[in-house]
Amino acid sequence: MEQLSGRHVAILSTDGFEESELIEPKKALEKAGAKVDVISPKGGKIKGWKHTDWGKEVAVDVELADADSTHYDAVMLPGGVMNPDKLRLDEKAVEFLNEFIEAGKPIAAISHGPQILIETGFLDGRTMTSWPSLKTDLENAGATWIDEEVVVDGNLVTSRKPQDLPAFNKKMIETFEQGPHFHSITDEESKAPSYLQ
Repeated sequence: MEQLSGRHVAILSTDGFEESELIEPKKALEKAGAKVDVISPKGGKIKGWKHTDWGKEVAVDVELADADSTHYDAVMLPGGVMNPDKLRLDEKAVEFLNEFIEAGKPIAAISHGPQILIETGFLDGRTMTSWPSLKTDLENAGATWIDEEVVVDGNLVTSRKPQDLPAFNKKMIETFEQGPHFHSITDEESKAPSYLQ
């Protein structure tokens, strides 16, 4: 069953993404029936990072300057140390993500991927995970950080590392299938995050 048939998903990335954290979710989304576009501030191809050296290149489908968030149902953010560090300094990339947030559209981020979300102000009151070195940064942005292979909080899906990809891909597809979800924090939610309910 193609859970995401008819859905259009953006993957926002640039050079230095962790190879498996872009390629494997992209394959999983396409297998689930989604149309997937890799969006980047630069055209042509972006180069992945594999463990300790450069890895495969991935074709860019749409340059960020030409990307329209209204054409997409969800966005996925791969990790890699360099990739989100560059994107968080790109005003257009932050603006693009903010448009998903304002529309209540699902967002999935793995490893260092959540770093760019710090710039949006979206993380205040959220429960999430990431690569461990981001814990303090995310907590400073208002998030509750937990060490779990995958955390779902409303329309936000996060995971820690490449080894979490099977769980991440499964929850990403389930959350993307649900569509827009507007997050509001109530007393009940703050006591029991959605991943525990």
